[in-house]
Amino acid sequence: MITINREDMLALTRRMTVKRTSITRIAGSYMDCEGFIDGTFNTSFLKLSAADREKNLAIAKAIPFAGTNQELQRHRFEEKDMGTGSMWQLLMGIRSCELKNDALLDVFYEKIAENYRASGDYAVYLFHDRYDIPAKAADHERLGESERTFEYIIGAVCPVSGDYEAGMPEWGFLFPAFEDGGALLNGIEIYSRNGKKKGELEALFWR
Repeated sequence: MITINREDMLALTRRMTVKRTSITRIAGSYMDCEGFIDGTFNTSFLKLSAADREKNLAIAKAIPFAGTNQELQRHRFEEKDMGTGSMWQLLMGIRSCELKNDALLDVFYEKIAENYRASGDYAVYLFHDRYDIPAKAADHERLGESERTFEYIIGAVCPVSGDYEAGMPEWGFLFPAFEDGGALLNGIEIYSRNGKKKGELEALFWR
């Protein structure tokens, strides 16, 4: 297992509040227990009501805020896993288009449905964020100006009850991996709540 620095994850989650968030977009799909799509959505995050932003931020935050190197673990893509038609290529495309290409998102939802064995209805959520990393002096004091940008997506698979009411994620990921203020394009942080769905969905990435 490749070790994740907890402070890197906290740097992201500290900003996941209604007032501070820089998440630009949210998209998702509601699925029945057999993996058929009941409906999809795709919208600017800032167009959500404050209540909906807070609810969805809790879902997004659950991934990087999870127990580091326990529920949340880092994995690496080898060169053979990054070719044409790979999940890595799909994730790079989704990140690059900032969730604005519904065709790519539909392919992603279908891949989840092929692997996820659900006992009930569930939702697949995707978030796009662009973190302006603050510049720091040699003594680590913040200088205030942005030095680099970390662009990433968070994915979450959540059980659904009632009228499309999503619970906390059972599984999810942060891509690309984040380390010391930069993106590790060949890395991904994967979340699994109490080991649920771990084997089923991690098989998505390495085939």
